[in-house]
Amino acid sequence: MTTNTLETKSLAEVGEDIGLAEGIQLVQNFRTSNPDATPGFYIGRNIIDQILNQPGCVGINFRKCLTNENEEHLVYTGVDADGKDILSYSAVTNTGDLEKYDGIVADKVIIDWSLLNGNS
Repeated sequence: MTTNTLETKSLAEVGEDIGLAEGIQLVQNFRTSNPDATPGFYIGRNIIDQILNQPGCVGINFRKCLTNENEEHLVYTGVDADGKDILSYSAVTNTGDLEKYDGIVADKVIIDWSLLNGNS
């Protein structure tokens, strides 16, 4: 397995548009090499927005995991500018009080593409 060196000024800059042709080729490469693997995951915008709206969040960490039923899923968390998972944060309420909140640790990925109106 090869890894690419991260050459960026901030974690918020990680990722880029690779275009349709390269995207198709990368997906085909994976599916050819891993025909029995879970082909992909779907995550809705609402939870992504909730994670990104946490104070100091610059990106999302996705970790592969297995459910108790041995199904592949993702667990995902917000990440701050230092690359640390946002597991808790403090915020000032409307009344001026400082309260501590749990960071969002999310799952429940739909992997049955037929649930998405037959799109694949």
